[in-house]
Amino acid sequence: MAKKKNNRDIVQSSGNVFADLGLPNAEVKQTRVRLAVAINEIIESQSASQIAAARLLTINQPKISALSNYRLDGFSVERLMKFLTALDRDVEIVIRRKSATRRAGTILVTAA
Repeated sequence: MAKKKNNRDIVQSSGNVFADLGLPNAEVKQTRVRLAVAINEIIESQSASQIAAARLLTINQPKISALSNYRLDGFSVERLMKFLTALDRDVEIVIRRKSATRRAGTILVTAA
């Protein structure tokens, strides 16, 4: 029996899965995910329970559960940045001219 060949085209990612899927507000969604990843890594590195993390961030435990499961609809970028400062982290925003090789400006979040 002959194997079927997969004739799917391979498309290179833009670096933003939300944009690749054609979702609205893709850059905001990606920014929130990257901030949440940093928050969750910090909480995990401190071996903090969800209750302890909730107290530290002055939110309730179900919101910590949502954050740890990346259900981020209830979290703004600003709120996530405030969580990072509550976790003794600095948040730095750098604004610069976009690269001439790109068509549009981008938002990039990186954790140090």
